[in-house]
Amino acid sequence: MAKVGILMGSKSDFDVVKPAVEVLKKFGVEAEVRVISAHRTPEEAHEFASSARKNGLEAIICAAGKAAHLGGVIAAYTTLPVIGLPVKTDMMGGLDSLLSIVQMPSGIPVATVGVNGGENAGLLALQILGVKYPDIAEKLQVYKDGMREKINADDRALQESL
Repeated sequence: MAKVGILMGSKSDFDVVKPAVEVLKKFGVEAEVRVISAHRTPEEAHEFASSARKNGLEAIICAAGKAAHLGGVIAAYTTLPVIGLPVKTDMMGGLDSLLSIVQMPSGIPVATVGVNGGENAGLLALQILGVKYPDIAEKLQVYKDGMREKINADDRALQESL
């Protein structure tokens, strides 16, 4: 079974992470969810990232706010794909988090979704897994077909109401 690690720098970030957990479960993918801080628990971050592949993880989502170094720290210690999930902050509305995650140094890539974009983080992880798992790729196609059908139905309903 495919497995994705989901880290958050603080337990208060769980509301942002929850949609990622839900979409992974909907697709039958296991999620290992942890609270690990790049700054307050750096040894744990190092251990998690260094053993992620051995522990069966195939992608890692890292949610963090403000300085948002979690994704970069994790990416420094693993060759697995890392997805940064910026968390909205009071200070700059999440722009600080977004810029911290997206501006990784050369050699330490972290894919990044929008601020508070938990569902997209989960979907991106699924798309990465879909390269290896045809059943996940097929479920993603059904999911996208459903979105298209909903928009087309909304468009028809709007046209009929005019």
